[in-house]
Amino acid sequence: MTMTTKLFFRMLACTLVAISFCLGTTPGFAQKLEDPDKLISQSEIELASPPVTPGKRTMPTAAQVQAGSKSKAKEDAQDAQVYNDVKTLDSGDRSMPKTEGPVIDLEKSVQRALDANPQLQAAQAAIVSAEQGRRKAMADFGFVGTVSYGYSNNNVLYNTHTSTMTMYDPITSSSSSLTFRDPKWSRDQEWALSFDITQPLFTGFRLLSTYQKAALSKDSATAQLTQTELDLILAVQQAFLSLLKGRSDVKSNQDSVTRLESQFQVTQAFYDVGLRPRLDVLQAEADLATAESQLLIAQNDVATQTAQLNSLLNVPLEQSTNYVGELTYLPFTLSVDTCLAEAYKYRPDLYIALKSVQMAEKDAKIALSPAYPQVNGAFNYTFVGDNPDLTYDEAEISAPQSWTLSVQAQWQAWDWGSTYFNYRAAKENVKQLQAELANTRLNAGFSVKAAHLSIQDAAKRIGVARKGLEAAKEGYRMAVARYQAQVGTNTEVLDAQSRVSTAESDLNQALADYEVSIASIYYAMGKKNMTLTPQ
Repeated sequence: MTMTTKLFFRMLACTLVAISFCLGTTPGFAQKLEDPDKLISQSEIELASPPVTPGKRTMPTAAQVQAGSKSKAKEDAQDAQVYNDVKTLDSGDRSMPKTEGPVIDLEKSVQRALDANPQLQAAQAAIVSAEQGRRKAMADFGFVGTVSYGYSNNNVLYNTHTSTMTMYDPITSSSSSLTFRDPKWSRDQEWALSFDITQPLFTGFRLLSTYQKAALSKDSATAQLTQTELDLILAVQQAFLSLLKGRSDVKSNQDSVTRLESQFQVTQAFYDVGLRPRLDVLQAEADLATAESQLLIAQNDVATQTAQLNSLLNVPLEQSTNYVGELTYLPFTLSVDTCLAEAYKYRPDLYIALKSVQMAEKDAKIALSPAYPQVNGAFNYTFVGDNPDLTYDEAEISAPQSWTLSVQAQWQAWDWGSTYFNYRAAKENVKQLQAELANTRLNAGFSVKAAHLSIQDAAKRIGVARKGLEAAKEGYRMAVARYQAQVGTNTEVLDAQSRVSTAESDLNQALADYEVSIASIYYAMGKKNMTLTPQ
């Protein structure tokens, strides 16, 4: 067979392959589009393609074929190995792992967290503790009763017995007398049982202020429970929405890998018959590897978000939980003024800050209480006896009983300004907390405004992203058709595929941002919206 005959058969084979591509009948070369039922007509290809100059696309000459046959065989072997490696990497299941167990949507997830999360248990324990403190402050208004029982032994020395001795001096014929006293110990032992009652009558408003502060502390603890619930609801909703976005990203990356795999196969087939350079194969291969990497990252993000959600719901991390839901768009109709009014009315942190100011005012009154007289009443009743059973050894003596009733007023007249300085420090603390309350109110307003702006921004981006995705998909279909008709380049297909992936990612991000903003604005208003439906 002559060289001319070989060249003729090569040109005939290339022509048949090109025709089969145009007709879409070559096995393994059909491009998987988004909708397989929609096919681009030849007129669409002609409109989307620039005019082709006759003779511009020429087949390789015999000299070029003979010179590049050896290098092409080597490249074919390398490409076959690369293709096998890619297929090996892709042989695993790229779909989301199927989970078993009860179906848990967003509302059930939030409710589960409210029922089982330890943060709520801690907040509830704080309320119980505050209630006990209030009861203790109430009990301090009452009298205090004490009972005492004891023994005492008193020894007293008496010189009651005296004796006189007279002495006579024969020299002086005088006499003198000496008097002696005999010491006598008196031992007195006593057993006593005493009942004492003390009642504070006036403490400079200390008891009253302490009780009022304890009651405010309970109110603050109750509001703190509400704040903890709002924090937990927001955390669960953000984690749930991040999980849904992650799943959407996985689906987008799976579609991207599928498109790139198909393009890689088509490019490889074109290269095998000499219609495309090896550079196209390498570009398709590189983009496919990048898409595979992005898919793995997205799948890992989904696993991480699932673990975080399990942690918030107090579910074992290794448990397979079937979370279900999808990113949706529901219009938010509340105005920013309405949201601000709701926030100033319902936000628990504003209520907590207000209670902190009121408690600080009670502390100032408590600090000033030593400057007032302190009045207390006391009552005592005592039984006394020689024996532990409060009886006397002499039968004719009965155990004595005594009682006393007293009222005592005490006033600290001078303490070198200690009470005054303590009171001034407490008043300055009140001013500090009032300023913090004003700052908390400003931050609350900003949070509402920022969340409202985020909702508007995300809503606009959703519309733009949807239009961009439609255009990107149509552009990809046109690029694939042009490439299969041999009027487009591989770079155009890869760029179009990249634009589709970017548009899908932008739409997923916009939908996730929108719903996260909805959750944030309800959190900023201090309202519980477990399903994120408009209220």
